[in-house]
Amino acid sequence: MIPRALAALLFATVAVFAAEPVPDKVVVLTFDDSSASHHAVARPLLKRLGFGATFFITEGFTFRTNKRDYMTWEQIAELHRDGFEIGNHTRDHLGVTEKSLPRLAEQLEAIAARCREHGIPAPVSFAWPGNRIHVEALPILAAAGIRFARRGGEPEVPYAKGGGVPYEPDADHPLLIPTTADARPVWTLDHVKAAVAQARGGRIAVLQFHGVPDGEHPWVNTPRERFEEYMAWLKEAGCTVIALRDVARYTAGKAAPADPMTAINRRLRAAAEAQGGAASASSTAETKPSR
Repeated sequence: MIPRALAALLFATVAVFAAEPVPDKVVVLTFDDSSASHHAVARPLLKRLGFGATFFITEGFTFRTNKRDYMTWEQIAELHRDGFEIGNHTRDHLGVTEKSLPRLAEQLEAIAARCREHGIPAPVSFAWPGNRIHVEALPILAAAGIRFARRGGEPEVPYAKGGGVPYEPDADHPLLIPTTADARPVWTLDHVKAAVAQARGGRIAVLQFHGVPDGEHPWVNTPRERFEEYMAWLKEAGCTVIALRDVARYTAGKAAPADPMTAINRRLRAAAEAQGGAASASSTAETKPSR
């Protein structure tokens, strides 16, 4: 029989590390590529609304010379001091492939070192550059201290659609957290509403933005007025808007799936079955005699 004092200690320990239930309308807000508008536009708006967010930092593209379109490290440090999360997006925006895997650790450490130079903790969150994933990179991310990593909506939803699936903390690997919606210039408020509508039943909507606006990458640009409209609606809708690191409260004590691709493969099978069923129904309708 367990002594009463030990039992109380064990209960307290479980309570501390037990995951919280996920309420509806939880939104993870993420920004990629160190855009200058993250500091100039997103920062003051998110502070006023009381939102959390993760800013994924890279020194790729023209970051070192183009300070019209990219933040300075002092501006990045200011985001940290404001309470926002600074995440790792590799030094050179390195696409993670089998060929580039040997370079990944150094790329991660380069950003971590720059963070430490500016009084920012080494990042614990990562965004896959170009939204491309490679399962053999997971041990490298873990060794670099990365606890959570956001991917794109692929392979479940093609990149061109800018969509994705909701994050399931009970099922998704923490280093393969899917994007629910990836903002594009053609977006309207309805796209945001559709993404947030999926944040229920233990699922979380993960929104991916680039520049707001984005001067160097027009295909992922979000006009300032649209961004302000989206954020105002999230507030009015009563969403809980957090940084990626904050999902820890919903995953505490949960083991990562042994097969990192389990949730992804389940969704792909379900989609294939649904498509097959729809095709079968369509074929039946076409061959049914008219009356």
